[in-house]
Amino acid sequence: MKWEGHRESDNVEDVRGRSGGAGGGPRLGGGRGLGLGGIVIALLASWAFGINPMTVLGLLEGGAGPLTPEVQAPAPSQGRPQDAPARFVSVVLADTEEVWAQVFQAAGKTYQPPGLRIFEGRYPTACGTGEAAMGPFYCPGDQKVYIDLSFYATLRERLGAPGDFAQAYVIAHEVGHHVQQLLGISERMEAARRRVSEREANALSVRLELQADCLAGVWAHHSQKGKGWLEAGDIEEAMNAAAQIGDDTLQRRGSGQVVPESFTHGSSAQRQRWFKTGLGSGRLRDCDTFAARQV
Repeated sequence: MKWEGHRESDNVEDVRGRSGGAGGGPRLGGGRGLGLGGIVIALLASWAFGINPMTVLGLLEGGAGPLTPEVQAPAPSQGRPQDAPARFVSVVLADTEEVWAQVFQAAGKTYQPPGLRIFEGRYPTACGTGEAAMGPFYCPGDQKVYIDLSFYATLRERLGAPGDFAQAYVIAHEVGHHVQQLLGISERMEAARRRVSEREANALSVRLELQADCLAGVWAHHSQKGKGWLEAGDIEEAMNAAAQIGDDTLQRRGSGQVVPESFTHGSSAQRQRWFKTGLGSGRLRDCDTFAARQV
């Protein structure tokens, strides 16, 4: 992926070295505690950059209320990050801004880009305290993507998904959740999920995540059309990443057992198929996973 020399986003905040967070993690609005087992389940459910982990924790508590940060976030540092991994993230985010602005304009809408915060360790957010172990996530409360760049080493070394375009797919997926938020899809889904059983709620989560994969594909379609910056093997990197973070693959790797009823992100095959759908057409309407009979 030939990313060097392209515009960097002005919406990136580098708060590394300022993460802090002595408050001890997310706190539920209802004031009830969450056992270690529940936290483990939440981390596994949100491991592969999808629904923000604090939302998962809230659902495990029965939707007691919004999650709030224990401590105030420190003021972000000024200026663009200078190291290559952070500049890469800034370039990818900038391109998502350009692509989605065009897509929204064509639909008669105005795109409001998300912010992106690069943190390390743990950091208070509008959705609760973010942890590096949770992987990248999108917080609708402040409309920001959060990422600890050490996740890329995990993606490469532990999940078997190396490559810069695999890393770009991570950002594009999270921005896909922002697009869902702007279109009102996330809010409608969350309301519907509170009215159904756990199994049905999981199925809705899968459709939301697969739609974000499809939206990442839409971005990739228009990005390549506009910049032509993808190189041989880049698409394969993203497809491999989608496969490596499928629920079935993660469950098989973790426990040796696959439980489809507990899926929250979709199988490897589903994630690949929906990313490929968006990539092939570049059309927003083709990403309606909620209308699809089978995902």
